[in-house]
Amino acid sequence: MSTSTTSPILTVTPGLTDLGRGADAAPCDIVVLSCTRIGDTLVVQLAGEIDHYSAGPLRVMLASAAAQGYTGLTLDTSRVTFCDSGLFLVLDFWPMRGRRLRLVNTSRAVRRLLEVAV
Repeated sequence: MSTSTTSPILTVTPGLTDLGRGADAAPCDIVVLSCTRIGDTLVVQLAGEIDHYSAGPLRVMLASAAAQGYTGLTLDTSRVTFCDSGLFLVLDFWPMRGRRLRLVNTSRAVRRLLEVAV
């Protein structure tokens, strides 16, 4: 007998209040506050710091979502306190093969990165 289960792309930690200690301590991580599906679009709310070191889990999550057939990605970055080009490296592959990417509620840190990139 064979059974099949569909596991979630990630597990969200409810009630999260501490987003890390910032540059004064060890590197912070990206925190996924929520991850929901609307049709073929994955809607993700991020918090914390995004850099080359912390972006790995996000890269894996998005690769998994693409492999599962998601064609849309909406990122809410309103609670991202720092990001560098590591965010671009994670998102670089997403628009390939007709997938859509949308950034909403961009934080000041993300807006600064976008302004520098243009």
